[in-house]
Amino acid sequence: MSNQVRVRFAPSPTGYLHVGGARTALFNWLYAGNQGGKFILRIEDTDEARNTPEAMAAILDGLRWLGLDWDEGPEVGGDRGPYYQSQRKGIYDAYLAQLEAADRVYTEENGAVRFKFSREPITIPDLVCGDVALAGTEEPDMTLRRPDGSYIFHFVNVVDDIEMGITHVIRGEDHLSNTWKHIDLFHAFGKTPPVYAHIPLILNPDGTKMSKRDQGASVVSYMDAGYLPQAVFNYLCMLGWTPKAETEKLSAREMATLFDPKQIHSANARFDEKKAVWFNAQYLRELPQDELYALARPFLVKEGFSIQNEDMAARAVYSVREKISLLGELKGWTHYFFNEDYPYEAEVVTKLNAKTENKALLQAAAETFASMNQWDETSLHDALEKTAAAQSVKAGALMPLLRFALTGQNRGPGVTTILDLVGKDSSLRRIERTLQTV
Repeated sequence: MSNQVRVRFAPSPTGYLHVGGARTALFNWLYAGNQGGKFILRIEDTDEARNTPEAMAAILDGLRWLGLDWDEGPEVGGDRGPYYQSQRKGIYDAYLAQLEAADRVYTEENGAVRFKFSREPITIPDLVCGDVALAGTEEPDMTLRRPDGSYIFHFVNVVDDIEMGITHVIRGEDHLSNTWKHIDLFHAFGKTPPVYAHIPLILNPDGTKMSKRDQGASVVSYMDAGYLPQAVFNYLCMLGWTPKAETEKLSAREMATLFDPKQIHSANARFDEKKAVWFNAQYLRELPQDELYALARPFLVKEGFSIQNEDMAARAVYSVREKISLLGELKGWTHYFFNEDYPYEAEVVTKLNAKTENKALLQAAAETFASMNQWDETSLHDALEKTAAAQSVKAGALMPLLRFALTGQNRGPGVTTILDLVGKDSSLRRIERTLQTV
Protein backbone atom coordinates (compact mmCIF):
# COMPACT_ATOMS: atom_id res chain seq x y z
CA MET A 1 0.00 0.00 0.00
CA SER A 2 1.22 3.50 -0.85
CA ASN A 3 2.64 5.62 1.97
CA GLN A 4 1.52 8.80 0.25
CA VAL A 5 -0.04 11.38 2.56
CA ARG A 6 -3.76 11.81 1.95
CA VAL A 7 -5.69 14.55 3.76
CA ARG A 8 -9.24 15.79 3.40
CA PHE A 9 -11.53 18.73 3.99
CA ALA A 10 -15.10 17.63 4.62
CA PRO A 11 -17.56 20.55 4.87
CA SER A 12 -21.32 20.34 5.20
CA PRO A 13 -23.25 22.45 2.65
CA THR A 14 -25.56 24.03 5.19
CA GLY A 15 -24.20 27.58 5.11
CA TYR A 16 -21.37 29.77 3.88
CA LEU A 17 -17.69 28.86 4.19
CA HIS A 18 -16.63 29.91 7.71
CA VAL A 19 -13.09 31.16 8.25
CA GLY A 20 -12.49 28.34 10.70
CA GLY A 21 -13.36 25.83 8.01
CA ALA A 22 -11.34 27.74 5.45
CA ARG A 23 -8.27 27.67 7.70
CA THR A 24 -8.76 23.92 8.22
CA ALA A 25 -8.83 23.49 4.44
CA LEU A 26 -5.72 25.66 4.10
CA PHE A 27 -3.75 23.64 6.65
CA ASN A 28 -4.70 20.38 4.96
CA TRP A 29 -3.79 21.79 1.56
CA LEU A 30 -0.44 23.03 2.88
CA TYR A 31 0.38 19.68 4.43
CA ALA A 32 -0.47 17.81 1.24
CA GLY A 33 1.78 20.20 -0.65
CA ASN A 34 4.56 19.86 1.91
CA GLN A 35 4.48 16.06 1.75
CA GLY A 36 3.78 15.65 -1.95
CA GLY A 37 0.44 14.16 -0.99
CA LYS A 38 -3.19 14.45 -2.06
CA PHE A 39 -5.83 16.92 -0.86
CA ILE A 40 -9.34 15.49 -1.03
CA LEU A 41 -12.57 17.47 -0.87
CA ARG A 42 -15.43 15.42 0.56
CA ILE A 43 -18.95 16.79 0.98
CA GLU A 44 -20.84 15.70 4.10
CA ASP A 45 -24.33 16.30 2.73
CA THR A 46 -26.44 13.73 4.58
CA ASP A 47 -28.49 16.43 6.33
CA GLU A 48 -31.05 16.81 3.53
CA ALA A 49 -33.21 19.23 5.50
CA ARG A 50 -30.40 21.79 5.85
CA ASN A 51 -28.33 21.28 2.69
CA THR A 52 -28.78 23.87 -0.05
CA PRO A 53 -27.32 24.28 -3.56
CA GLU A 54 -26.44 27.88 -2.63
CA ALA A 55 -24.37 26.71 0.34
CA MET A 56 -22.64 24.12 -1.83
CA ALA A 57 -21.76 26.78 -4.41
CA ALA A 58 -20.54 29.16 -1.67
CA ILE A 59 -18.15 26.51 -0.34
CA LEU A 60 -16.70 25.64 -3.74
CA ASP A 61 -16.47 29.30 -4.78
CA GLY A 62 -14.81 30.24 -1.48
CA LEU A 63 -12.19 27.49 -1.81
CA ARG A 64 -11.47 28.43 -5.41
CA TRP A 65 -11.25 32.13 -4.49
CA LEU A 66 -8.61 31.29 -1.88
CA GLY A 67 -6.64 29.47 -4.56
CA LEU A 68 -7.22 25.99 -3.20
CA ASP A 69 -7.39 23.20 -5.74
CA TRP A 70 -8.31 19.66 -4.73
CA ASP A 71 -6.80 16.52 -6.19
CA GLU A 72 -9.98 14.48 -5.74
CA GLY A 73 -13.54 15.50 -5.10
CA PRO A 74 -16.52 17.29 -6.70
CA GLU A 75 -15.99 18.46 -10.29
CA VAL A 76 -12.57 16.75 -10.27
CA GLY A 77 -13.38 13.10 -9.67
CA GLY A 78 -11.03 10.41 -8.45
CA ASP A 79 -10.95 6.66 -7.86
CA ARG A 80 -12.14 6.80 -4.22
CA GLY A 81 -15.55 8.39 -4.85
CA PRO A 82 -18.36 9.19 -4.77
CA TYR A 83 -17.25 12.31 -2.88
CA TYR A 84 -20.75 13.21 -1.67
CA GLN A 85 -21.85 11.25 1.39
CA SER A 86 -25.42 11.26 0.11
CA GLN A 87 -24.25 8.98 -2.71
CA ARG A 88 -22.40 6.47 -0.50
CA LYS A 89 -25.22 4.64 1.34
CA GLY A 90 -24.33 1.29 -0.21
CA ILE A 91 -20.79 1.62 1.15
CA TYR A 92 -22.09 2.40 4.63
CA ASP A 93 -24.45 -0.56 4.53
CA ALA A 94 -21.54 -2.87 3.69
CA TYR A 95 -19.45 -1.57 6.57
CA LEU A 96 -22.35 -1.92 8.98
CA ALA A 97 -22.62 -5.55 7.89
CA GLN A 98 -18.96 -6.02 8.88
CA LEU A 99 -19.74 -4.81 12.40
CA GLU A 100 -22.79 -7.06 12.55
CA ALA A 101 -20.65 -10.05 11.60
CA ALA A 102 -18.15 -9.13 14.31
CA ASP A 103 -20.97 -8.77 16.89
CA ARG A 104 -20.07 -5.12 17.54
CA VAL A 105 -23.61 -3.75 16.98
CA TYR A 106 -27.15 -4.47 18.07
CA THR A 107 -30.58 -3.24 16.97
CA GLU A 108 -33.04 -1.70 19.40
CA GLU A 109 -36.80 -2.17 19.25
CA ASN A 110 -37.25 1.18 17.50
CA GLY A 111 -34.87 0.11 14.74
CA ALA A 112 -31.84 2.14 15.81
CA VAL A 113 -28.53 0.33 15.43
CA ARG A 114 -26.01 0.88 18.23
CA PHE A 115 -22.27 0.30 18.34
CA LYS A 116 -20.86 -1.60 21.30
CA PHE A 117 -18.03 0.49 22.70
CA SER A 118 -14.95 -1.53 23.61
CA ARG A 119 -14.92 0.09 27.07
CA GLU A 120 -11.13 -0.01 26.91
CA PRO A 121 -8.76 2.92 27.63
CA ILE A 122 -8.01 4.88 24.45
CA THR A 123 -5.11 7.23 23.76
CA ILE A 124 -5.46 9.84 21.03
CA PRO A 125 -2.00 10.65 19.63
CA ASP A 126 -2.29 14.24 18.42
CA LEU A 127 0.34 16.32 16.64
CA VAL A 128 -0.95 19.54 18.20
CA CYS A 129 -2.44 18.55 21.55
CA GLY A 130 -0.04 15.74 22.40
CA ASP A 131 -1.21 12.33 23.64
CA VAL A 132 -4.69 12.51 25.10
CA ALA A 133 -5.27 9.46 27.31
CA LEU A 134 -8.84 8.48 28.17
CA ALA A 135 -10.14 5.81 30.52
CA GLY A 136 -12.66 3.27 29.31
CA THR A 137 -15.90 5.10 28.60
CA GLU A 138 -19.04 4.80 30.64
CA GLU A 139 -21.14 6.50 28.00
CA PRO A 140 -24.13 4.62 26.53
CA ASP A 141 -23.38 2.74 23.34
CA MET A 142 -23.37 4.99 20.26
CA THR A 143 -26.13 5.00 17.66
CA LEU A 144 -24.72 4.34 14.18
CA ARG A 145 -27.93 4.19 12.18
CA ARG A 146 -31.12 5.99 13.11
CA PRO A 147 -34.53 4.36 12.98
CA ASP A 148 -35.19 6.08 9.64
CA GLY A 149 -32.13 4.35 8.13
CA SER A 150 -29.84 7.39 8.05
CA TYR A 151 -26.33 7.13 9.45
CA ILE A 152 -24.74 9.42 12.02
CA PHE A 153 -21.69 11.57 11.41
CA HIS A 154 -19.21 9.54 13.47
CA PHE A 155 -19.85 6.33 11.54
CA VAL A 156 -19.78 7.72 8.00
CA ASN A 157 -16.79 9.88 8.86
CA VAL A 158 -14.73 6.85 9.84
CA VAL A 159 -15.93 4.73 6.91
CA ASP A 160 -15.07 7.49 4.45
CA ASP A 161 -11.62 7.97 5.95
CA ILE A 162 -10.97 4.23 5.59
CA GLU A 163 -12.31 4.03 2.06
CA MET A 164 -10.49 7.13 0.89
CA GLY A 165 -7.19 6.11 2.46
CA ILE A 166 -6.92 9.21 4.66
CA THR A 167 -3.58 9.16 6.47
CA HIS A 168 -3.84 12.42 8.43
CA VAL A 169 -6.87 14.22 9.84
CA ILE A 170 -6.27 17.93 10.45
CA ARG A 171 -9.45 19.44 11.86
CA GLY A 172 -10.84 21.80 14.48
CA GLU A 173 -10.24 21.25 18.16
CA ASP A 174 -14.00 21.01 18.70
CA HIS A 175 -13.82 17.49 17.23
CA LEU A 176 -11.23 16.29 19.75
CA SER A 177 -13.79 15.25 22.36
CA ASN A 178 -15.33 12.76 19.93
CA THR A 179 -12.15 11.37 18.41
CA TRP A 180 -12.01 8.43 20.85
CA LYS A 181 -15.29 7.21 19.33
CA HIS A 182 -13.70 7.29 15.91
CA ILE A 183 -10.63 5.40 17.12
CA ASP A 184 -12.86 2.76 18.69
CA LEU A 185 -14.61 2.34 15.34
CA PHE A 186 -11.31 2.11 13.44
CA HIS A 187 -10.20 -0.65 15.78
CA ALA A 188 -13.52 -2.44 15.37
CA PHE A 189 -12.89 -2.53 11.61
CA GLY A 190 -9.35 -3.78 12.20
CA LYS A 191 -7.86 -0.57 10.80
CA THR A 192 -5.14 1.75 12.04
CA PRO A 193 -6.54 5.24 12.69
CA PRO A 194 -5.07 8.17 10.79
CA VAL A 195 -2.72 10.61 12.48
CA TYR A 196 -4.70 13.42 14.10
CA ALA A 197 -3.93 17.11 14.47
CA HIS A 198 -6.66 19.12 16.18
CA ILE A 199 -6.11 22.80 15.54
CA PRO A 200 -7.19 25.58 17.93
CA LEU A 201 -10.36 27.56 17.41
CA ILE A 202 -10.51 31.11 16.05
CA LEU A 203 -11.94 33.47 18.65
CA ASN A 204 -13.21 37.03 18.50
CA PRO A 205 -10.81 39.74 19.76
CA ASP A 206 -12.54 39.65 23.15
CA GLY A 207 -11.93 35.92 23.54
CA THR A 208 -15.48 34.78 22.81
CA LYS A 209 -16.17 32.04 20.30
CA MET A 210 -16.63 33.41 16.79
CA SER A 211 -20.21 32.94 15.62
CA LYS A 212 -21.56 33.12 12.07
CA ARG A 213 -22.63 36.72 12.61
CA ASP A 214 -19.31 38.03 13.89
CA GLN A 215 -16.91 40.27 11.99
CA GLY A 216 -14.63 38.22 9.76
CA ALA A 217 -16.52 34.95 10.20
CA SER A 218 -17.51 34.41 6.58
CA VAL A 219 -15.12 34.04 3.66
CA VAL A 220 -17.62 35.84 1.44
CA SER A 221 -17.32 38.91 3.71
CA TYR A 222 -13.64 39.17 2.72
CA MET A 223 -14.57 38.90 -0.93
CA ASP A 224 -17.21 41.62 -0.60
CA ALA A 225 -14.92 43.96 1.37
CA GLY A 226 -12.24 43.83 -1.30
CA TYR A 227 -9.58 41.64 0.24
CA LEU A 228 -7.17 39.89 -2.09
CA PRO A 229 -7.38 36.09 -1.85
CA GLN A 230 -3.63 35.68 -1.39
CA ALA A 231 -3.74 38.08 1.57
CA VAL A 232 -6.60 36.19 3.25
CA PHE A 233 -4.79 32.91 2.59
CA ASN A 234 -1.66 34.28 4.25
CA TYR A 235 -3.50 35.83 7.20
CA LEU A 236 -5.63 32.80 8.03
CA CYS A 237 -2.57 30.56 7.99
CA MET A 238 -0.94 32.82 10.58
CA LEU A 239 -3.91 32.32 12.94
CA GLY A 240 -2.51 29.58 15.10
CA TRP A 241 0.69 28.81 13.21
CA THR A 242 4.04 30.59 13.26
CA PRO A 243 6.31 29.37 10.47
CA LYS A 244 10.05 29.37 10.88
CA ALA A 245 10.63 32.31 8.58
CA GLU A 246 11.95 35.85 8.81
CA THR A 247 8.67 37.38 7.68
CA GLU A 248 4.96 36.71 8.11
CA LYS A 249 4.20 37.63 4.51
CA LEU A 250 4.66 34.42 2.58
CA SER A 251 3.34 32.99 -0.66
CA ALA A 252 1.26 29.82 -0.70
CA ARG A 253 4.22 27.93 -2.12
CA GLU A 254 6.53 29.23 0.61
CA MET A 255 4.05 28.29 3.31
CA ALA A 256 3.63 24.80 1.89
CA THR A 257 7.39 24.34 1.98
CA LEU A 258 7.54 25.45 5.63
CA PHE A 259 4.34 23.88 6.97
CA ASP A 260 4.61 21.45 9.86
CA PRO A 261 1.45 20.62 11.87
CA LYS A 262 3.62 20.09 14.94
CA GLN A 263 4.27 23.86 14.91
CA ILE A 264 0.57 24.72 15.18
CA HIS A 265 -0.16 26.47 18.46
CA SER A 266 -2.23 24.64 21.04
CA ALA A 267 -3.82 27.89 22.27
CA ASN A 268 -6.83 29.40 20.53
CA ALA A 269 -6.14 32.14 18.01
CA ARG A 270 -7.80 35.57 18.16
CA PHE A 271 -9.08 37.26 15.05
CA ASP A 272 -7.39 40.61 14.45
CA GLU A 273 -9.08 42.69 11.74
CA LYS A 274 -6.30 45.30 11.73
CA LYS A 275 -3.72 42.61 11.02
CA ALA A 276 -5.86 41.16 8.25
CA VAL A 277 -6.15 44.60 6.65
CA TRP A 278 -2.38 45.10 7.04
CA PHE A 279 -1.70 41.87 5.16
CA ASN A 280 -4.06 42.95 2.40
CA ALA A 281 -2.41 46.34 2.02
CA GLN A 282 0.99 44.71 1.59
CA TYR A 283 -0.23 42.46 -1.20
CA LEU A 284 -2.33 45.15 -2.87
CA ARG A 285 0.53 47.62 -3.15
CA GLU A 286 2.78 45.08 -4.85
CA LEU A 287 0.40 44.30 -7.71
CA PRO A 288 1.27 45.48 -11.21
CA GLN A 289 -1.21 47.96 -12.67
CA ASP A 290 -3.01 45.48 -14.94
CA GLU A 291 -3.48 42.89 -12.20
CA LEU A 292 -4.69 45.47 -9.71
CA TYR A 293 -7.18 46.85 -12.20
CA ALA A 294 -8.52 43.42 -13.10
CA LEU A 295 -9.36 42.89 -9.42
CA ALA A 296 -10.58 46.44 -8.87
CA ARG A 297 -12.82 46.82 -11.91
CA PRO A 298 -15.75 44.79 -10.51
CA PHE A 299 -15.79 47.09 -7.47
CA LEU A 300 -15.93 50.18 -9.71
CA VAL A 301 -18.77 48.68 -11.73
CA LYS A 302 -20.61 47.74 -8.54
CA GLU A 303 -20.48 51.39 -7.49
CA GLY A 304 -22.12 52.37 -10.77
CA PHE A 305 -19.11 54.18 -12.20
CA SER A 306 -19.26 54.69 -15.94
CA ILE A 307 -15.92 53.56 -17.33
CA GLN A 308 -15.37 55.28 -20.68
CA ASN A 309 -11.61 54.80 -20.85
CA GLU A 310 -10.18 51.54 -19.51
CA ASP A 311 -6.58 52.77 -19.58
CA MET A 312 -7.45 55.91 -17.62
CA ALA A 313 -9.45 53.84 -15.12
CA ALA A 314 -6.54 51.44 -14.63
CA ARG A 315 -4.11 54.31 -14.09
CA ALA A 316 -6.55 56.02 -11.70
CA VAL A 317 -6.83 52.90 -9.54
CA TYR A 318 -3.08 52.43 -9.59
CA SER A 319 -2.54 56.06 -8.54
CA VAL A 320 -4.32 55.47 -5.20
CA ARG A 321 -2.85 52.05 -4.39
CA GLU A 322 -0.80 53.52 -1.54
CA LYS A 323 -3.89 55.20 -0.08
CA ILE A 324 -6.17 52.17 0.27
CA SER A 325 -5.96 48.87 2.10
CA LEU A 326 -9.07 47.21 0.66
CA LEU A 327 -10.60 47.34 -2.81
CA GLY A 328 -13.88 48.22 -1.13
CA GLU A 329 -12.34 51.58 -0.21
CA LEU A 330 -11.88 52.60 -3.86
CA LYS A 331 -15.11 54.57 -4.08
CA GLY A 332 -13.94 57.28 -1.68
CA TRP A 333 -10.65 57.65 -3.49
CA THR A 334 -11.61 57.38 -7.16
CA HIS A 335 -15.26 58.45 -7.65
CA TYR A 336 -14.29 61.85 -9.07
CA PHE A 337 -12.34 60.22 -11.90
CA PHE A 338 -15.61 58.90 -13.30
CA ASN A 339 -17.99 61.73 -12.49
CA GLU A 340 -17.61 65.50 -12.75
CA ASP A 341 -20.75 66.13 -10.71
CA TYR A 342 -19.13 65.23 -7.39
CA PRO A 343 -20.22 66.80 -4.09
CA TYR A 344 -17.97 69.24 -2.26
CA GLU A 345 -17.06 68.25 1.27
CA ALA A 346 -17.89 70.89 3.86
CA GLU A 347 -14.25 71.27 4.86
CA VAL A 348 -13.34 71.94 1.24
CA VAL A 349 -15.89 74.73 0.91
CA THR A 350 -14.67 76.32 4.12
CA LYS A 351 -11.05 76.32 2.99
CA LEU A 352 -11.81 77.61 -0.49
CA ASN A 353 -13.68 80.55 1.03
CA ALA A 354 -11.14 81.14 3.78
CA LYS A 355 -9.13 83.62 1.69
CA THR A 356 -10.46 86.01 -0.90
CA GLU A 357 -7.48 85.41 -3.20
CA ASN A 358 -8.18 81.66 -3.54
CA LYS A 359 -10.65 82.06 -6.40
CA ALA A 360 -8.22 84.33 -8.20
CA LEU A 361 -5.51 81.68 -7.88
CA LEU A 362 -7.84 79.04 -9.32
CA GLN A 363 -8.79 81.35 -12.19
CA ALA A 364 -5.12 82.00 -12.96
CA ALA A 365 -4.38 78.29 -13.01
CA ALA A 366 -7.32 77.68 -15.33
CA GLU A 367 -6.07 80.33 -17.74
CA THR A 368 -2.62 78.74 -17.77
CA PHE A 369 -4.09 75.26 -18.40
CA ALA A 370 -6.27 76.58 -21.22
CA SER A 371 -3.20 77.85 -23.06
CA MET A 372 -1.32 74.54 -22.84
CA ASN A 373 -0.71 72.49 -25.99
CA GLN A 374 1.02 69.58 -24.28
CA TRP A 375 -0.77 67.81 -21.42
CA ASP A 376 1.33 65.50 -19.27
CA GLU A 377 2.55 65.49 -15.69
CA THR A 378 5.88 67.17 -16.46
CA SER A 379 4.25 69.97 -18.45
CA LEU A 380 1.57 70.40 -15.81
CA HIS A 381 4.16 70.66 -13.06
CA ASP A 382 5.99 73.36 -14.99
CA ALA A 383 2.71 75.19 -15.62
CA LEU A 384 1.86 75.20 -11.92
CA GLU A 385 5.29 76.59 -11.04
CA LYS A 386 4.85 79.31 -13.65
CA THR A 387 1.38 80.22 -12.40
CA ALA A 388 2.50 80.34 -8.79
CA ALA A 389 5.43 82.60 -9.63
CA ALA A 390 3.18 84.95 -11.59
CA GLN A 391 0.81 85.16 -8.59
CA SER A 392 3.68 85.67 -6.12
CA VAL A 393 2.86 82.49 -4.18
CA LYS A 394 4.53 79.13 -3.79
CA ALA A 395 3.26 76.19 -5.86
CA GLY A 396 2.30 74.53 -2.59
CA ALA A 397 -0.38 77.16 -2.11
CA LEU A 398 -2.05 76.18 -5.37
CA MET A 399 -2.05 72.42 -4.84
CA PRO A 400 -4.78 72.07 -2.20
CA LEU A 401 -7.02 74.55 -4.04
CA LEU A 402 -6.73 72.59 -7.25
CA ARG A 403 -7.32 69.31 -5.45
CA PHE A 404 -10.50 70.74 -3.95
CA ALA A 405 -11.66 71.94 -7.35
CA LEU A 406 -10.81 68.75 -9.22
CA THR A 407 -12.15 66.24 -6.67
CA GLY A 408 -14.37 68.02 -4.14
CA GLN A 409 -12.25 66.58 -1.34
CA ASN A 410 -8.87 67.01 0.31
CA ARG A 411 -7.36 63.59 -0.39
CA GLY A 412 -6.15 61.68 -3.39
CA PRO A 413 -3.05 61.21 -5.52
CA GLY A 414 -0.84 64.09 -6.66
CA VAL A 415 -2.60 67.03 -8.28
CA THR A 416 -0.62 66.72 -11.52
CA THR A 417 -1.61 63.05 -11.66
CA ILE A 418 -5.30 63.95 -11.32
CA LEU A 419 -4.99 66.67 -13.98
CA ASP A 420 -3.24 64.30 -16.36
CA LEU A 421 -5.78 61.51 -15.87
CA VAL A 422 -9.00 63.53 -16.20
CA GLY A 423 -7.62 65.49 -19.13
CA LYS A 424 -7.54 69.12 -20.17
CA ASP A 425 -11.21 69.66 -21.01
CA SER A 426 -12.52 67.98 -17.87
CA SER A 427 -10.00 69.81 -15.69
CA LEU A 428 -11.14 73.17 -17.03
CA ARG A 429 -14.81 72.29 -16.58
CA ARG A 430 -14.19 71.19 -12.99
CA ILE A 431 -12.37 74.39 -12.07
CA GLU A 432 -15.07 76.53 -13.71
CA ARG A 433 -17.81 74.58 -11.90
CA THR A 434 -16.03 75.13 -8.60
CA LEU A 435 -15.65 78.86 -9.21
CA GLN A 436 -19.36 79.12 -10.01
CA THR A 437 -20.54 76.86 -7.19
CA VAL A 438 -18.43 77.54 -4.13
